[in-house]
Amino acid sequence: MATINNPVFIDTNILIYANLAMSPFHRQAIERLQSLDEQRVDLWISRQTLREYLSGMTRQGELTGDIPVASLIADVRYFTNRFRVAEDSLQVTERLLVLMEQVSIGGKQVHDANIVATMQAYGISQLLTHNVVDFNRFSEFITVLPLVGNEV
Repeated sequence: MATINNPVFIDTNILIYANLAMSPFHRQAIERLQSLDEQRVDLWISRQTLREYLSGMTRQGELTGDIPVASLIADVRYFTNRFRVAEDSLQVTERLLVLMEQVSIGGKQVHDANIVATMQAYGISQLLTHNVVDFNRFSEFITVLPLVGNEV
């Protein structure tokens, strides 16, 4: 359960599910974001999250089809107005390097570690994600709020 007034970082998969009506997790993503909004929780994303959203949504698949780029650009502009946006910075990079010394990670896990480093740099302790397993290794540093399962 999210702690009221404690900010929550929104993982890329939540943005994707909330914006793909065909997603099996569309309703859950919309409801969780609305619930956090109603609780007046500060919701955060990062520049990395925006890039990952564009990457995921331009990868043609069964659910994404052929989404017009103009629509995706509009989505990103909407996100930057709706959510607080954490910038990549020297502090984020330094925290990432410390995490890599503390937790055994490599390959694509570095992207997840960078999200955690961003959260640490901005004082965000909670992450809403559907990829709980990907972030279990960081449980010492953040609280993972699963999309499905525990209610926020």
